[in-house]
Amino acid sequence: MILPLFFIFCLFSSSHAAVQDFCVGDLAAPQGPAGYSCKDPSKVTVNDFVFSGLGIPGNTSNLIKAAVTPAFAAQFPGVNGLGISFARLDLAPGGVVPFHTHPGGSEILIVVQGTICAGFVSSANTVYLKSLKKGDIMVFPQGLLHFQINAGGSVAIAFVSFSSPTPGLQILDYALFGNNLPTELVAATTFLDTAQIKKLKGVLGGTG
Repeated sequence: MILPLFFIFCLFSSSHAAVQDFCVGDLAAPQGPAGYSCKDPSKVTVNDFVFSGLGIPGNTSNLIKAAVTPAFAAQFPGVNGLGISFARLDLAPGGVVPFHTHPGGSEILIVVQGTICAGFVSSANTVYLKSLKKGDIMVFPQGLLHFQINAGGSVAIAFVSFSSPTPGLQILDYALFGNNLPTELVAATTFLDTAQIKKLKGVLGGTG
């Protein structure tokens, strides 16, 4: 009976709870697959758990007329290891966040001003598309291509929550045309005309 009792004891004594209250990110240390190393608890202050940047509009005077202000672990070390983070999205009239993915986390967006057309594409190539107004919330599953477009004539603002302190970001347009992949290879893998590819590389900073 000793062996079965030992396994019962292990079953009830095991726990998935964190072994410490928090792991404020040490931004001076390298970031690994599990996030940042923990800051020395004796050096942690209340400021590590507060981020004040989301009340300021982002600069939308750029190519896509959009700005994302992140409160990820790199900017907000208090969320390190907690599986959460936040961001602000500003879209000027005509602004767009092109097709992109967050490899590290799912996303929930809530519109607080204006109208945003948002959608994502499933791995079965099914499109889920909706025009969102103030107070509307939409979820974007982890790793799926999605986008947001200002669908009104005024500034649109949204706040975004992620299921990771470091959700990551890869924008499809820049992945295709903002690098040094030879134009011939881009053409072979996308079926686009080489002249159009070179034009997009010029706009997005790519070479080759």
